[in-house]
Amino acid sequence: MRPTAQREGAPPLSETIPEISTSVWKHNHILDLDDFTREEIELIFVITDGMKEILSREIKRAPTLRGKTVVTIFFEPSTRTRASFELAARALTADVLNITASTSSIVKGESLLDTLRTIQALGADVLVMRHSQSGAPYLAARQVNMSVVNAGDGAHAHPSQALLDMYTMRSRLGHLKGRKVVIIGDILHSRVARSNIWGLSAMGAEVVLCGPPTLLPLYMNEDRARGQLPRVTVESNADKAVENADAVMALRLQLERQEKGLLPAVREYVRYYQITQERLARAKPGALVMHPGPVNEGIEVSPEVSHGANSVIEEQVTNGVAVRMALLYLLAGGKKH
Repeated sequence: MRPTAQREGAPPLSETIPEISTSVWKHNHILDLDDFTREEIELIFVITDGMKEILSREIKRAPTLRGKTVVTIFFEPSTRTRASFELAARALTADVLNITASTSSIVKGESLLDTLRTIQALGADVLVMRHSQSGAPYLAARQVNMSVVNAGDGAHAHPSQALLDMYTMRSRLGHLKGRKVVIIGDILHSRVARSNIWGLSAMGAEVVLCGPPTLLPLYMNEDRARGQLPRVTVESNADKAVENADAVMALRLQLERQEKGLLPAVREYVRYYQITQERLARAKPGALVMHPGPVNEGIEVSPEVSHGANSVIEEQVTNGVAVRMALLYLLAGGKKH
């Protein structure tokens, strides 16, 4: 069906968004990127290109998910992720149900499983879920007959954020293979870092993790040795880490997740790990400056860098809608052959 929102001269959806071949795409859920191939990630990027074309139209709508229901349930606060998933679903003409844990029956003692069964009984096709406990979306995926998207679980994974990060890099750098991507900050508590490690490694990028020794996970070397994490470089000196980098991503200093004593003082972190113009000068000319947000401006990134020519932080947010449209399409709207 040709969308009524399509502007004159715009290509039909069949040309904008490819059909999905089961030989490439095999996922019913999106829980993390540890089981994604390069071909699957490339497919997401190609579909995202088509979604960006839809979002460039005067009326940003396509009937791809008409008749489908997408439910978002967030047990943790969120602005960017929640809003972009809901905008993505509405842009594809899905029905959207927003459940806030603090105003649901959960506060009356309803268990997570009972909540999931209620959502399933409402006829949901896709559940977008954020939870403070690592593994909660995996439990959901085993218990319900709908697609589950992990919108962040504890300190474990945040696959859609990693995908929009990579898509932004690809849009600016052309390709990711062989690119040096440095992730600086609170690696220990970062689900964004973990998903980016998997995704960037699958795409052939060189990943360097940098942060205070107390914020680098002790299990990382053991996990790599057991094959549970890809090969990455760990460097505690930020000046050395950013040398010849193609992209530098700062992570939010997650004060609410930290145990007392992991940092002597925030000012010490700023001194040794903040992305400043002087530190960024060690990277390649034009190196991208990124941040998954929210940004503690003046802590992880200096204001002049955060708003400077190298910053693609706002572009990450914009790309998030198109990437999440692509994910919803792959789970609920693609015609498989």
